[in-house]
Amino acid sequence: MRTLLLVLFSLLPPGAFAAKLYPEPARASGDIAAAVAQAAREGKRVLVDFGGDWCTDCKVLDVNMRKPENAAILAERFVVVHVNVGDKGIQENFDIANRYGIPLKKGVPALAVLDGKGAVVYAQKAGEFENMRAMDPASVHGFLVRWR
Repeated sequence: MRTLLLVLFSLLPPGAFAAKLYPEPARASGDIAAAVAQAAREGKRVLVDFGGDWCTDCKVLDVNMRKPENAAILAERFVVVHVNVGDKGIQENFDIANRYGIPLKKGVPALAVLDGKGAVVYAQKAGEFENMRAMDPASVHGFLVRWR
């Protein structure tokens, strides 16, 4: 299985995985506040992505979000915020995850959708994308369409 994944990842175009997707963990509260303010101004929702740069499934989710059909929905309907849960595993930002109903013990990536006032519209509770590398990429599109 590991060999198959390595072969599949080698077929991705250069730069498919962002070098540093998740900012420093301490930025999370400020980044979310700025995203909520922007969403309120623009009539959008906020998509909060909890994860880490060490997380392969988080990187696969990011690749799927960059696909044209998903990137268009994101640009039109969402302000995206990446919340770093730690540089070496899930170790930080538990308070923020709890505030939005994300049980980090179920794994990452985990997504929360907020409205323009910062209220939770939806939060993944069961590690729905925790095994993103084995999931149908269409699941990301379905999620975005449902919660836009």
